[in-house]
Amino acid sequence: MNVLYPLKFQPIFLEKIWGGQNVKSLLHKDFGKLINCGEMWLLSGVDGQNSIVANGQFEGDELNDLVETFMGDLVGDNVFDKYGETFPLLIKIIDPLTWLSVQVHPDDEIAQKIGLENGKTEMWYVMHADKDAELVSGFNREVTKAEVEKLIYDKKISEVLNYEKVNDGDVFFIPARRIHALGPGCMVAEIQQTSDTTYRVYDWDRLDQHGMYRELHIPQSLFTLNYKHEDNYRTEYDRDKKDATVKMVECPYFTTNFINIEKGMALAKDYSELDSFVILMSVGGSFTLKYDGGEEIVGIGECILIPNIINKVEIKALEGKILETYIV
Repeated sequence: MNVLYPLKFQPIFLEKIWGGQNVKSLLHKDFGKLINCGEMWLLSGVDGQNSIVANGQFEGDELNDLVETFMGDLVGDNVFDKYGETFPLLIKIIDPLTWLSVQVHPDDEIAQKIGLENGKTEMWYVMHADKDAELVSGFNREVTKAEVEKLIYDKKISEVLNYEKVNDGDVFFIPARRIHALGPGCMVAEIQQTSDTTYRVYDWDRLDQHGMYRELHIPQSLFTLNYKHEDNYRTEYDRDKKDATVKMVECPYFTTNFINIEKGMALAKDYSELDSFVILMSVGGSFTLKYDGGEEIVGIGECILIPNIINKVEIKALEGKILETYIV
């Protein structure tokens, strides 16, 4: 009998020109023969990069195949009606040794006009920040499309970017169409819509391994960008509250909460009011997830997918900082 249970997945390691070594040195994950690892995908329904189950009777199966088989029992009826057989969220860890490109992602409306299923809204939780690490989120003042275009071609776009110094535990919500970039030594957990569409605005004049500049997408970027300035680009939340669920980010594509459990404590969760899967990701320490039928240990840099039909679980921390994500 095929009965759904909390699912763990094999990580997908991606080499990037800007990638570092923290996935190995801090998270203790072996990324094999890669020179560096810029991204570790923990949970993906992206075509060609479909996550493979790592535990239980469905070990070896692809995530989207399970969505097709179990539909609402796995992801929730409303989620399945909206997104179909493609799992709607992508969970990853990004580790930059040097700056990522300055980039922007389309929203749903723009994506669908060019034949894509959806856009890409995302959030970052800073898991580890080196001293003086920083990132870019938004513009530092109001700008116009014509002004940005000239600055890109003059290679002066950095003059109008909003730089933020970051520390462990900082959170940034990056809605589609916002210009952004991660800087060196800023390892983040990223939660995003299932999309791998990125428009490069600027790439710091860097050369790839073949001595070539990477492709920029200037016309697409200029069409996509939101040129408005925000007063505050950070997401504020109560990071010190213990043994409770703290709202962090809420948007049409996902809700993410923060759970900080003291060592040895347990937190009971009842998801019966949700019509959604739940993803629990360890961003500090590790925890044990107990459910009717068994338990699973989730270490730092790992996540577990709780099917919609499992309502009651208990989270017991060996020492845990957890991101809890679902769709409302």
